[in-house]
Amino acid sequence: MPEKIAFTADRITRLKPPADGRKYVYDSKTPGLAVCCSSTGRKVYYYYRWQNGRPARIRLGKHPDLSVQQARDAAAEEAGKQARGVDLVAERRRQRQETTLEELFKQWLEVHAKPRKRTWRDDERQFKKYLSPLRNRRISALRPAEISKWHASIGTESGPVQANRCKALLATLLNYAVRLEMLTANPCRSVPNFPELSRERFLLPSEMKQFFDAMVAVGEPWHDFFQLCLFTGARRGNVASMAWQEIDFDRMTWTIPGSKTKNKRPVVIALPPPAVAILTNRLAWTAGTPWVFPANSASGHLVDPRKAWERVRTTSGLTDLRMHDLRRSLGSWQATAGASLAVIGASLGHADLKSTQVYARLQLDPVRAAVDQATTAMLQAGGMLTLDVETKGGNDEK
Repeated sequence: MPEKIAFTADRITRLKPPADGRKYVYDSKTPGLAVCCSSTGRKVYYYYRWQNGRPARIRLGKHPDLSVQQARDAAAEEAGKQARGVDLVAERRRQRQETTLEELFKQWLEVHAKPRKRTWRDDERQFKKYLSPLRNRRISALRPAEISKWHASIGTESGPVQANRCKALLATLLNYAVRLEMLTANPCRSVPNFPELSRERFLLPSEMKQFFDAMVAVGEPWHDFFQLCLFTGARRGNVASMAWQEIDFDRMTWTIPGSKTKNKRPVVIALPPPAVAILTNRLAWTAGTPWVFPANSASGHLVDPRKAWERVRTTSGLTDLRMHDLRRSLGSWQATAGASLAVIGASLGHADLKSTQVYARLQLDPVRAAVDQATTAMLQAGGMLTLDVETKGGNDEK
């Protein structure tokens, strides 16, 4: 007769393993629920019943990862399937052949992300660092409770913002699976995000000297790179891939093509004199290359400035400053100088639906004036001399 006991966590833990092989102990309260004890001391819950003239042994999970009640619920679910005529062995075989999260990510990366997203490398790094605990899970087996536990662990270790970004990537992957009819619903929808506080960090007047001193210490090309991020308010990816054909020295403008912008629309940035001075100097020693910041990379230009940025933060002592805060700093200094929200939005290339109609009617002159005033104030706050660059045809044609 098979051994039966009323399962409790303590009784399962105290079960003695066999000398060799394995033995099954059954729950006296739940038909078909068994725990398999191996000679190594490992204990695994199974649902074990006969079906269609053959044994159906369905693995439910390891003890103590799975509680006794969870094991009973899982066994009851399998019993319900059996009662409805589902072939449990065939279903489990089909599940083993289903796509894992890692397989789904690789497909999504090649088919969707790389052709459409400039930040696909960031997604790849995030998957490897944070989503790896789920990589071997069958996507159909992912449940809100498991996702919630994973989300909470990242929140504890890396903060709520990082946890929310990781969950957003997972939700994107599972939405992709829904579109391909691999799933019928996305389990991430049942997992709430952590609340986030709006970040308002920007460079203060008292911090400008520290920042510019760190620029000198970090050396080239990062000295020029980070200052252009600050003086143009452009995203780091756009600055890294800046091409000479996008620069108009006569009009002192930089036109970022729609293929490089977040909203897929071209953006014209008014270049203040300090930015023009940097570009003029770089043009002299990057002659023959299409990039303002050439590099020995697959793309031919700078790609990942994060290590250099860490050196800037360490040297300056501004350890809470992020690269994106340079973009926010230009907008903040313009606001301090009295620029309107519409002018600030135009200088940063924002594409809010309501504001876009206003931007379309703006000349570049007030935008340039606001940017020039802000960058001059930054340099003065940092104890730097304002660079004297001759303005060449600064006014736009009407």
